[in-house]
Amino acid sequence: MSVLERKKMNTIRIILTTSFLFFGAQAHAAEFSFTFSWEGLKLCSSGYPNSVFNPPFKLKNVPAGTTWIQFRLTDKDAPNYNHGGGWVQFSGNNNIEMNQFKYESPCPPSGSHTYEWTATAKTKKSGGQTLARAKSKMKYP
Repeated sequence: MSVLERKKMNTIRIILTTSFLFFGAQAHAAEFSFTFSWEGLKLCSSGYPNSVFNPPFKLKNVPAGTTWIQFRLTDKDAPNYNHGGGWVQFSGNNNIEMNQFKYESPCPPSGSHTYEWTATAKTKKSGGQTLARAKSKMKYP
């Protein structure tokens, strides 16, 4: 093997090793996520949402440095309707209890709609850095 061929092989090894280390580490990084439940929410199918308290949220892998989490609800079948959401101060407890903020409940006028909560982990409530976003969706009713 010539000197030039050995240099090419070493360069390829370095690139592959660096890529594996970088992408391997990324693949194993825990992703911010959460779940929620509609349990206990009064049935609404009139198309006129009620102002209600948030459901409980179970968070997983909240990024280090998070002090606030903003929650927003979107109706995937009627995305122009603003269901609102709210802010919750994060102190390390991965269980966000009910009654932390009010929002406009799911209330499809007919049939079932898919609703999606978005949680944004921030360093500060106002103007803070966004650390991560997670989404969780479920049909209602």
